[in-house]
Amino acid sequence: MTAFHISLVGRKNLSGEIYRQIRRAVLDRRLRPGDPLPPGRELARTLAVSRATVTVVYERLAAEGFVTSRQGSGTFISELVVPAGREKTGRRSTGVLQPRQIWEAIAPPPAFEPVRFDFHAGFCDASLFPHGAWRRSVVWALRSGEATAGTYEHPAGHHDLSVAIARHIGISRGIGAASDDIIVTNGTQQALDVLARVLLAPGDAIAIEDPGYGPPRHLFKALGIRIVGVPVDRQGLVVDALPRGIRAVYVTPSHQFPLSVTMTLPRRQALLAWAERNNAAIIEDDYDSEFRFGGRPLEPLQTLDAKGRVIYVGSFSKTMLPTLRLGFILTPPSLRAAVHKAKFVSDWHSSTPAQAALARFIDEGAFARHIRRVNAIYRERHQIIADAIANDFAEHLELIPSTTGLHLTALARKMSADQIAEIARRAADRSVAVQILSRFAVNAIPRAGIMLGYGAIPTPRIEEGLHLLRACFDSEPP
Repeated sequence: MTAFHISLVGRKNLSGEIYRQIRRAVLDRRLRPGDPLPPGRELARTLAVSRATVTVVYERLAAEGFVTSRQGSGTFISELVVPAGREKTGRRSTGVLQPRQIWEAIAPPPAFEPVRFDFHAGFCDASLFPHGAWRRSVVWALRSGEATAGTYEHPAGHHDLSVAIARHIGISRGIGAASDDIIVTNGTQQALDVLARVLLAPGDAIAIEDPGYGPPRHLFKALGIRIVGVPVDRQGLVVDALPRGIRAVYVTPSHQFPLSVTMTLPRRQALLAWAERNNAAIIEDDYDSEFRFGGRPLEPLQTLDAKGRVIYVGSFSKTMLPTLRLGFILTPPSLRAAVHKAKFVSDWHSSTPAQAALARFIDEGAFARHIRRVNAIYRERHQIIADAIANDFAEHLELIPSTTGLHLTALARKMSADQIAEIARRAADRSVAVQILSRFAVNAIPRAGIMLGYGAIPTPRIEEGLHLLRACFDSEPP
């Protein structure tokens, strides 16, 4: 069994103290029914007490029904022990320490309850994941020895994965990246945390899209960074609305979250020119642009940047699985050393076996095959939802055109944000989950509309789910 801790420092009644600590561990369920206790001789040696002392303890626990002995097998926790919650015990103090007040203003992590018709945005379809191919890559990584060498990795990450990522974004996004400028992170959120620590001091200001993705906003606030919401229109971030004094801008130009618009080329050029005039950094979050269903792809901001002001952030949470917690930063050489240090002080490095497995998965072509396969499936789902909004919801919703990513967005034609929120509540009662635009507002008046993701819902359920959602627009509130 796993060794459990017993402290006898400063104790006089040794047998009584051993008894009380084992009994407490049993009642607290740290030792569970059926768990074996160590042999008396072994426990006596570990605690530096006589074997007779331990024998007295085990006999007392057996007499009270906490343990049972099996001839030739050992001593085990009894199956009939009463849980600690049913025993009258002293209440543990909640503690006098208090968190900084900023944490009162930050929402807790979302809890996604299982629903039959899940239109949440930002999810991939885990049932489409190539488990067999991934399992082979993981087994290879574990057998290779490099991923299990027992040493710490460089903060930038596994070299083979950096090379694979540089090649991948070079082919898929036209980005000419040196592998030395790739830093592997635990997803986008850690990438933003690392970059904020490198670029911004408490009190500095960062501009974010309004409406925009919530978790980065909470992260920046927690670091003491001032948040400035900048409006988004059909062409993307409104560059003319950027105020002076901004040190960095966080944008999602390829597929704006949550409005789904793609930043136009003139607007991208204007943003780059603004950053140069104001000596500011641009953090480009390209979270799901691998999925394209038509139109000519626009170049990432990073490829238009001639001054080294754009930091490109990518993630494998949508293309692979969010549970892998793998993403990356493509940083200008001028920031490379500082980003390495920030990653080091954050968590040293990301999981080496997972990185080695992903490197092989990309190198063998399994990643590209997976993207081609799921892209066809997501394209079909995208079209079903787009057609339904254009036809069945036309009276109430206006679809924002989009040919990228894993969600579509529609603005309310006449309804208010509160009315849309009520419709979402009615839909939830019918096991239909949608997200409303108003919850992504930063400073501006919340917009009325909904987001419909198609990564988490199987294709055969989409039409039925949309039918139930459409009925919520006509039904009266209870």
